[in-house]
Amino acid sequence: MEVDRVILIVLDSVGIGALPDAVDFGDEGADTLGHVSKAVGGLDLPNLESLGLGNIIETTGVTEADNPRGAFGRMAEASKGKDTTMGHWELAGLISDEPFPTYPEGFPTEIIDEFEKKIGKEVLGNKPASGTVIIEELGKEHLETGKPIVYTSADSVFQIAAHEDVIPVDELYEICRTARQILTGPHAVGRVIARPFVGELGNFERTDRREDFSLHPPENTLLDYISEAEKSVMAVGKIEDIFSDRGITDSIHSGNNQEAIQDICKFLNTGKEGLIFANLIDFDQEYGHRNDPEGYAQALKEFDTSLPEIDELLTEDDILVITADHGCDPTYKGTDHTREYVPLLISGDKIKAGVNLKTRDTFADLAVTIADLLGVTKPSAGVSFKELLFN
Repeated sequence: MEVDRVILIVLDSVGIGALPDAVDFGDEGADTLGHVSKAVGGLDLPNLESLGLGNIIETTGVTEADNPRGAFGRMAEASKGKDTTMGHWELAGLISDEPFPTYPEGFPTEIIDEFEKKIGKEVLGNKPASGTVIIEELGKEHLETGKPIVYTSADSVFQIAAHEDVIPVDELYEICRTARQILTGPHAVGRVIARPFVGELGNFERTDRREDFSLHPPENTLLDYISEAEKSVMAVGKIEDIFSDRGITDSIHSGNNQEAIQDICKFLNTGKEGLIFANLIDFDQEYGHRNDPEGYAQALKEFDTSLPEIDELLTEDDILVITADHGCDPTYKGTDHTREYVPLLISGDKIKAGVNLKTRDTFADLAVTIADLLGVTKPSAGVSFKELLFN
């Protein structure tokens, strides 16, 4: 059986418990959803509960459904990392056997020297840091000197922060493109990220004009196979950045979760066949990295409340998939991503209710299944579970 359209929604960082190898990443015991639920005394997510979220993992406030509306399970990440790029690439069928480089001591002198020479400016920072903390720490000097702030994290990122009145956003993007050109070979980080901010000293605020400059996927992904079959790949949020526009036919660069939900609905209303691929960024960017379980819980509640709006626009030939790309436990030590399982919830008029998909060995199983559902070429990695979804 084939379908006309798959809607794939990635709840950025909504992990559901540490992977067996989490200890190798310093993440033993991490559990984004579980710890958020305990921190707030329980979650109220009736729509996700009805899909089977409570059947995947015990979560305070989310009960196990007697008759889940769809299929449920969890997926392990096979790629050697816990990065946004790796997670999304694996969701599209590309497993990364080598981790992207990280820089716990900051970037080497030869990289910074070349970068400063090419942009004609010295930089501030060059160390791992929280984005909100470092702009407060170095913001005064940045305003006085015009030097961009460079920082990284436990993830494979080269981040550049600048006040929009000091370095205009378009100039900041060009600076990021320069960094992307430099960061190749052994220094090929997953993403270069523009982090514009505004406001006065002591009251800075990052804006939604963030831009990610990712590596190009080294081989074809599910997105390429769908677009090559003359079907649409409709990207919402930062999906276009993560895949460097490769395989994407239409895109809307939503700035936050609520915008992304409305943009999913816009694409649903077009009636185009293919894949709607959306990333909801707020869980990770606004709450996970900022150690804010209360905000994280509220964002989950807001997404849950929006699900009926999405459901109403689905046709009988649509399949809705809800998953994540990694964890970012806001109660865990530090502010970085955590190595976790991700949820897998699949629903639609044609989906057999109550199917337990158990634990998939790789996110790529989903990519192959989506290719199977849409009748396009399958990525080489992963095993399809399409036959489990139908009566």
